[in-house]
Order: sequence, then C-alpha cells, then structure tokens
Amino acid sequence: MNLSSDPDRSGQPECSSRHGGGHKATSGVHFTVSVVLPAGGTGERTGLVTPKQFYMFLNRPLISYTIQAFERLSWIQHIVVVVAEESIALMTDIVQRFQHTKVRVVSGGATRHRSIFNGVQALDPGESAATPDVVIIHDAVRPFVEEDFLLEIAMAAKENGASGAIRPLVSTVIATTSEGYLDHSLERGKYRASEMPQGFLYCVIHQAYQKCSEFDFDFGTECLHLALQHTGTRAKLIEGPPTLWKVTYKRDLAAAESIIKETLCRSACLTSDGSKRARELGRCLQKLMASLDMELDVLPEPIGDASRLSKEWNFIKLFLNGSGLSEVEETVKALEAANRALLHPVVVVWVRLETSDGMSVSETGAGHLPLMELASAAKLQNILLYGIHFLLSEGTSLCSQLRAPGTPAPAVIREVPPSAARPRAHCLPPSQPGHWLPAPD
Repeated sequence: MNLSSDPDRSGQPECSSRHGGGHKATSGVHFTVSVVLPAGGTGERTGLVTPKQFYMFLNRPLISYTIQAFERLSWIQHIVVVVAEESIALMTDIVQRFQHTKVRVVSGGATRHRSIFNGVQALDPGESAATPDVVIIHDAVRPFVEEDFLLEIAMAAKENGASGAIRPLVSTVIATTSEGYLDHSLERGKYRASEMPQGFLYCVIHQAYQKCSEFDFDFGTECLHLALQHTGTRAKLIEGPPTLWKVTYKRDLAAAESIIKETLCRSACLTSDGSKRARELGRCLQKLMASLDMELDVLPEPIGDASRLSKEWNFIKLFLNGSGLSEVEETVKALEAANRALLHPVVVVWVRLETSDGMSVSETGAGHLPLMELASAAKLQNILLYGIHFLLSEGTSLCSQLRAPGTPAPAVIREVPPSAARPRAHCLPPSQPGHWLPAPD
C-alpha cells in the first residue's frame, strides 16, 4: 500500500489506559518515551568478521555511541537493544563496561521484524506497570541522531500515531525487465528515502506486529508500512538532517570515526568567577569559537549538577586576578565521579587572567606547581588539564587581545584528538603580556 494513499483509518487502535499517561515535562515532552534498537545484523556488507555494530571506534563499540545518543536525553525512559542470541553476552558486557543505565538486552529473531517485535514486547512489563506512550525504533548503526530531531519524531508520533524520517533521493530509481532491460523510471521529485528514527504509539506498533503475516515478518522492510497496513495509521513524515546516514559498508567506518572525533572536539562549556570582565571575555571567546565552527555554552556559575556533566562538553574555567584552583579541582573530581572520561579524553582548560593591578608574572610563577600536580593526577583518569596564564594589556579591548594569533583555548580542545592512549597533562606558564602561550607538542 502506498503511503501517499488515503487509508481507511477505521481500524486504527485505541490505546488502553495502561499506557504511561504522561510524566513531568522535560524538553516539552509530557508523555513517556522508550527506544528499541535492533542490533542483530551480521555486517555482511562491510566484509568484516565483526558485526559493524560492535566495531570499535576510539576503544568503544559503535553501538555504545548510538545508545548514548538516546541515554543522555532525560525524557527517554528505557532502551531495549535486540541482538542475536550469540551476542547476548557481548552486548551485556558493553552495557556494564560503559555504564549504560537505561538499557535492557533481549534476544532477537530470525528476521529484522521479528527482532523489532521482540524489542517492542520487552517494553511491556505486564499488569504491574504501564507501557510507554511512544516507542522510537532506530538502527543501532546510526549513531549521529540529534535531540531536536528525535523530539520532532516523538511529538509527531504522539499526535499522529506514527512518524518517520525521510531524506531526498540521491539517485533515480528505475525498474528493470526480467531480461535486464529498462522498464521504467520513477520521477525522483515525487519520492523520498525512508530513514530512521521512526516513532509509534505503543499500541499502534504492537497491534501492527500482532496482525503481521509470516510473509510480513520474513520479507517486510518498512515498519511504517506495517502500521498503515494493519492499523490504518498514516505516518507523519519529517525530512531529517543528512547526519541520519547508516554505517553500511566498510568505507562508512572511516567516515564514522572521523565524525565521532570531530564531534568530541567541537564543543565546550565555559564557567567563570562571575566578574564583569570575565563574562565579557567569555562572550568574546564564544564568538571566536563560533567562527571556528565550534560551540561554546557560557554558564553563569560553576558546574554544580550531574546533568551538565552528562553533555559532551570540554571545559574552560575562567578566572580574573585569582587562582580558581579549588574550582578547577572540584570540576576534575566531579568528572572523575561521573566517569565522564571513561569513553574518551576530556579537556579542561584553566584560564587565569591578570590585569595591571593584579599579581606580576614573577609573583605567580611558583603558583603553577599545584596545578601541575593536579594535572598529573588527572591524566590517570583520562582528563587532559591545561593551564593558561594570560596578561591583559591596558588600553586594549579584551576581544581584540583574544583574537590575537595563537589563541590556544579553542585550539587545545579542537586539536587534541581523542584516542585510546592516555593523554599527557600540560601546564602552560605565563606568557608575555597580551599573548597566549601555545601548548607544547
């Protein structure tokens, strides 16, 4: 049945009262949302012995990145990962090793749809609790999914019963004869490629699978079509970003690793001592990093709660005419306690600003020893700590000094590549007035 047709909606199911019924609003989500990640593929098209969902990137399997994309969202309640029976132990070890707290691992079926149905059924706790309002189904080998788009999918599924991501077709689709000749081609502008994620009311996708034939389970490829065919639910289609691509072939593995590295190195969080000049410099640094295609969130106070540490941030700590070493130490301890550097190195940049009425370079030189000791201890926890002492010139604006060649704060975050090896710790001594001292090799 064509998705563009006008289906008979009389068979669309009514959701029972045993569904979640809403919860405290988070990011505008007033209902319960869970996720099913089918991960039972063999990776045949990659030509690798290891299935691609378990392929290691920066000492971490691909599926762990996909899980984290959902797990970090407070409005996602549960994640069911469906794997082949022989991969249960491996997947369970991944969940434990990388401390995924929302995940349940279940065994899949002989085909993709049988596996997804197993995952959907695993979200039903029985009469003792409610099933989720909305289920998001997503491929385990599509790690680059963004919260804003997931939110669109979830909202559209709640409103329409089903929703799905689409992308423009890249190539023209043709039909061939049995002899291998061209039969006809489709007008590309009228069609779209169906992608993941897809969202459903729980009752819609559960009933659709309950009504599936053996042929549907064995040869069906489209969850949205099953919902339309068996429940009369017409999905809302939403054009997604180009980052929704799926790791399919061996060449995709190198592209995925490059994107993961770039993602980890393009964002940071800045906190300061709250002084007017520090806030001004923070805004200037934010503009500078934006010009380098990097994101900087400027917070009005030091990092204090665990939810902020859960984001993929590196950290810049900014202090004017004061050490701020105790605050830096608190941040390092919080990162260690939250295991934030378990998956990849985290960069913390301590920036100390001195004005003419502050202490001189000679007076502060000995003060770097405690920071160097802290950096040496932090590197054992995969935290790369930098110290930068910056002398502000009188009569020159903060922003103009910040734009001087060699400004290292963005470079430190962007140019230190995440790797499996433990990074070295660096403490940068004071530079000449008005200049940043670049990080050593």
